[in-house]
Formats: sequence, structure tokens, C-alpha cells
Amino acid sequence: MKTITSVVEQLIKHQPYTEDALMRKIINYSALAEDFQPRIEKELGKPVNVGSIVMALRRYYPQKRVNERMMRDLGDIVVRSGITDFTFLNSNTILESQSKLLEETKTIPKAYLTYSSTFHESNILVSNDLTDLVERCFKDETCVMVKHDLSSLSIALPANNSKTVGLYFYIFKLLAYEGIPIFEAISTSNYFTLFLEKEYVNQAFALVNEIKG
Repeated sequence: MKTITSVVEQLIKHQPYTEDALMRKIINYSALAEDFQPRIEKELGKPVNVGSIVMALRRYYPQKRVNERMMRDLGDIVVRSGITDFTFLNSNTILESQSKLLEETKTIPKAYLTYSSTFHESNILVSNDLTDLVERCFKDETCVMVKHDLSSLSIALPANNSKTVGLYFYIFKLLAYEGIPIFEAISTSNYFTLFLEKEYVNQAFALVNEIKG
């Protein structure tokens, strides 16, 4: 059976910024209750008093989902600039094109190349000096997007990071609060890389470095 308390909890859980503000005790309960009121009344199918919602909000105990010690255990941050991002539609020949690129780049010293794929698209991130090579190797593929002059921020993750709830959310939230858009994100077992437009990379580096304490 739905109650005011249960509906309030569900609304908060689907609004992580609201939960964060409740944890920091910087939110106006009455204003939030008035904002929630129409949705709670719709869920319960009856009028609900704002005061009852305020009481439910005050009783709500936010769960701290991020272990701050784990954030301080983030490793080195490596910044790289001059990266081009290509996105191609997957095809029957996309792997052949990828093989051509890998064959061409294996003799190039310190060549920067990152490849990822989903069911529909394949993504290639290379240093700007390899863009002509990518275009040549993938000339028969359908390119849906090219973005030049990106910068990357690679972060070494702490041990057991896969069992840390909210690790990525904490980083994304931090950047979102500061209005920093993320163009691309790639993670492996031990590293997490963000690709940003170059005007944002210094600010992003300072923010992530700050949470390491």
C-alpha cells in the first residue's frame, strides 16, 4: 500500500541532486513539499496536506552511497590533448577496417588509439595526426560524427572499484554542478577516461584532483 512516506522516498531516489541537498541540509522543506504535492496526490489518488509531506521529508534519512575514502584513493590523473573522435555505423566490414587501422598504426611510435563498439556504432579516438589514416582505413564505412581537438582526462581507479557504489556518479555529479559537459567516457577495469572539449579540461582536472584530497 502506497503512503506519503513511500511516495516521497521514491521521488527522492529518482532525483539524486535532491537527495544530495537533503544530506547537506541546504534544502527548503516547504518549497520541496509544494513541488512534490501534485505528484504525490496523483500517486495516492487523494488530496495531501503539504505539512504531511514536510514531515515525511524530515523523517527521510538519505543513505550515503559513496565511500569518500575511495574517492581519496583515486590514482594519478593523466591529461592528453589533441584527440579526434570518430563514430561509424557498424557494418559487415567494420572489423576489417579496424584491422587495417591497427596494422597501419603498429609501427607508429606512441600512436594514440582507442576503439570501442556498441551494437549499432563503433567509436575510434585517435591523436589528431592520425585522422587522415582513419579516414583512409574507414573510407568505405558510414561516418556519422567527427569531433576534433578533444582533450582526455584518464583517472586511475582504486582497487575493488567495481564494488564501489556511486563512484562514477560522484565524478559525473561534480562536473555537472560546475557546468562541464562530457563528450565521451570510456572505462576499463582500472582506468576511467573522460573526453572533453579542450576549454573544459583544466577546470575538470582541478575538480577531480580536489576530491582526491
